Amino acid sequence: MSNSARVIDSRPASNERLTRGALIRRRFLRNRLAVAGLIIVASMFVLAFVGPLFAKYKWNELDFLALLQPPSRDHWFGTSQIGGDVFALTTRGLQKSLIIGLLVAVFSTGLAAIAGGFAGYMGGKVDRSVMWLIDALLVLPSFLIVAVMSPLYRGRTWLVFVVLLAAFGWMVTARIVRSATMSLRERDFVRAAQYMGVPAHKIVFRHLLPNVASILIIDATLNVGATILSETGLSYLGFGVQPPDVSLGSLIAEGTASALTYPWLFLFAGSALILTVLAVSFVGDGLRDAFDPGSVKSKNE
Repeated sequence: MSNSARVIDSRPASNERLTRGALIRRRFLRNRLAVAGLIIVASMFVLAFVGPLFAKYKWNELDFLALLQPPSRDHWFGTSQIGGDVFALTTRGLQKSLIIGLLVAVFSTGLAAIAGGFAGYMGGKVDRSVMWLIDALLVLPSFLIVAVMSPLYRGRTWLVFVVLLAAFGWMVTARIVRSATMSLRERDFVRAAQYMGVPAHKIVFRHLLPNVASILIIDATLNVGATILSETGLSYLGFGVQPPDVSLGSLIAEGTASALTYPWLFLFAGSALILTVLAVSFVGDGLRDAFDPGSVKSKNE
């Protein structure tokens, strides 16, 4: 008995311990909705960027011999009023919505990290200036301002549209990052860096922001879905992606009037939007539960 006990006790303790990354990954993989959302998001990317390679028609090509035709062997999602291939148009719109959502999420989260990090660490005039700017932007009707400024990017690159959306999407996260940074700046590792003469910008980027990375990752993920909805709403009203290019919002706007008579004009773009936003939300919720050790799903870990 004593020999067997020794054998059991001699097992390395490292096998029983998990790194933080492994623990986060395990929590995330146990969340079925989050895993399903991740699979759906990956499938949407494959459909958007690989699907057009197998399509018979491109998004800007017309088939004048097949007007308002239902799904068929030649046109998998049917055709539009002028002979456009709905599958090619849907994948093109999905491409544009996904790219805009990712770019805006990265830009707005990055801006929130920089502004909130420096405001929380520097304090004083820097903090007051950043908070004044945040308060000023929060009271502005961002949706209306982007709509009014839409003539700026008509006929130009859609990246201007991305900049406008990102400019109004970072303020709330910056407040959260600022609060977290203010609590971290009194820690011993920050004090030690200050005594060693490390510049302020290196302390922010090397010591403070990595400690709020979980907040930034979750925020960036959730921002993708919110941005896709914002872009879709603006494009639906004609203030987003401009013709001849298309997005999910412009496709839904064109197919709304025929939703009951020619449902394929509306159904596929609308379904892609719903699935994408729901899947991104599930992934964001899963990441939040995985990073938060006090969440309900991780209390039994």
